[in-house]
Amino acid sequence: MNFRFQVAILTTGAALSVSCVHQTVTSRTAAPPMTVWDRQVRNAVDAGDGDYQLRALRQKVAAEPENIAVRVELSNAYGERGYHEVALEISRLAAARFPESGDAQLSLVRDLRAVNRRAEAITALEGFLRSHPASEAKYYSWLGILRDESGLWALGEPAHRKAIEVAGSTGADSLHNNLGYNLLMQKSYDEAVREFEAALKLNPASAIARNNLGMAQARSGAAAQALATWQASTDAATAHNNLATVWIEKGNYPEARKELQQALGYNKAHSAALKNLELLGSLETHPPAAASKAEDSRWERWKIAFRKLFVGPLYDSRPEDVRSASAAK
Repeated sequence: MNFRFQVAILTTGAALSVSCVHQTVTSRTAAPPMTVWDRQVRNAVDAGDGDYQLRALRQKVAAEPENIAVRVELSNAYGERGYHEVALEISRLAAARFPESGDAQLSLVRDLRAVNRRAEAITALEGFLRSHPASEAKYYSWLGILRDESGLWALGEPAHRKAIEVAGSTGADSLHNNLGYNLLMQKSYDEAVREFEAALKLNPASAIARNNLGMAQARSGAAAQALATWQASTDAATAHNNLATVWIEKGNYPEARKELQQALGYNKAHSAALKNLELLGSLETHPPAAASKAEDSRWERWKIAFRKLFVGPLYDSRPEDVRSASAAK
């Protein structure tokens, strides 16, 4: 069965031959095998030597050892090129050398997150905030996000609320969206609705907050409101398909089928609705409780994809860094 779930809100080798007449045996010490870390460092150095930006940044770090911003930029540059362990070591050194620098600390947190070391990132950020309680909203927002991504929803909530409090009237819509998503995952639907509405008040064009608002309304039982919310930013077929995905997740297959039929009534070629209809048929025949291990694993992946669909950007100083506000439980 194919348990793929779709929502359309947004979806040389060369051989060397040698003939030997004489064989000379020499005694030498074998070189130790190269570790993954050694290879990544070697590759990163090679890349840096041929990469103008990396070479220039490295030279600037050497020339300006007290320049925190350029160290952070160098770490980001290596991370963007896939050398995450190297980026992490650069940010570790920066944070150790400049323990009072929030920028260095945030760089370390980002790089720990990039290598899936969230527990360490949480501990580091908690320690920094204990000694720097007057930090900007983005630091508390990051703490909330890291806790959310670790499934610590109840602990993430106060961090998100603190971020909103610190930001005050200058707060971004993403802060309210992130708190709303946290509350949504804790099944506090009415509170989640209020936060998504607050996000939309700050940014009426936020498709993410509007999608999340519809999700919160649908999960609270206000299906008609959810449809109206979604139809404010998309077509009727997509709105009904979205509502169907909520019913699928909740296991209400008759309601899901009804919504999919309505979606296809508006657009018979709606690809996401057709895929979800195929999925629904599989689920009705082999419900997750009775599925094989392989089928159950696919169903779990479907649920993870569903939970990751409605997410928001990090409240970050780098506008290009837009990532998930939370992860699956």
